[in-house]
Amino acid sequence: MELTLQKPIAARTATGALFFVMGAGFASWASRIPDIQERLNLNAAQLGGILIGMPVGSLLSLLVTGALVTRLGSRTVALVTMLLYAATLPAIGWASSAWQLMAVLFVFGTCGNILNISLNTQGVGIESLWGKPILSSFHGLWSLGAMAGAAFGGLMVSQGTVPFQHFLLVGSVILASGLIAYRFMLRTDRQPDEKQPLFALPDRPLMLLGLIAFGCMLTEGAMADWSGIYYKQTLHGLGVATTGYTAFTFTMAVGRFGGDGLAARFGIRILLQVSGLLIALGLGLALLLPIPAVVVTGFMLVGLGVASVVPLVYSVAGRSQTMSAGLALTAVSTVGYTGFLLGPPLIGFLAEAFSLRRALLVVVVLGVVITALAGRVKTRG
Repeated sequence: MELTLQKPIAARTATGALFFVMGAGFASWASRIPDIQERLNLNAAQLGGILIGMPVGSLLSLLVTGALVTRLGSRTVALVTMLLYAATLPAIGWASSAWQLMAVLFVFGTCGNILNISLNTQGVGIESLWGKPILSSFHGLWSLGAMAGAAFGGLMVSQGTVPFQHFLLVGSVILASGLIAYRFMLRTDRQPDEKQPLFALPDRPLMLLGLIAFGCMLTEGAMADWSGIYYKQTLHGLGVATTGYTAFTFTMAVGRFGGDGLAARFGIRILLQVSGLLIALGLGLALLLPIPAVVVTGFMLVGLGVASVVPLVYSVAGRSQTMSAGLALTAVSTVGYTGFLLGPPLIGFLAEAFSLRRALLVVVVLGVVITALAGRVKTRG
């Protein structure tokens, strides 16, 4: 197993930059969901149905992601999908009907998931060369990008900028970043010692990690797609709708930059357990006391809760002894990323049947489940 890299610092910087702009791109879309919902005159159930376009594209992409990364290399796959990701974002703002929006979200979800796996494969390789945990910092940059994207989205809303123009600007930045970063990225991925299948379902240890990731990613998806709407509905228009989500992404970024050190000090298992409790406590407070300061504080606690879960899960999975890093990450993502993308539509259907406030109780329950499952994780830390 051999990794070759001419300039590790340049590769880490380039890969980190792509994590950042990917987060900014996703948050840009998330920040305009209330506006797009209003423009297309969609109720909660209709919006939830349209959001299925992303999980369908993402889940189907999992069938080929392992093959693409193995045959073409994560560097090439990351470039191509980054360019497609940048081009698809403005198309979301251009969509003028529910069916058009669903179709574009299908492509957006496909590109996003393939890009996610390829960048994390890059991250695992660089972490191996670096000699100490750094994967959490890459996810921290994604969160920092999401925070910047959400804040910029709030600015665009306050200025009355239409989603298409907003997304075109962000997409141009993503496009330029992908072209510049490509030349500095890891050129050769770690390959398995023996020939392995191009797609593999997770074994028992990876399945456990996948279930934890499922709960965390569902929480992230719910916060991205529904926190702004909950803030706007519950607080009756007080402040900008993106305030709560911006607070969530801020603490998620801070938590991820400190995640590697906390895991080394307290152990991965304990950090995962505490993370689950923070998710349950934070959203529980926001739902129990719909007061602006309490809602924002609750969202911040949820951000701290989800901060380290996915980076820790991916780091452990990337050290799997049964399959290569790319295959292990793809296998875990098959379970985990399903939560990220199926969660928002589920919340939408439940919100239409009951209320958004009651629907979000699902996330509180998942926080408790993450804590319980984390106690069974076997790690080195």
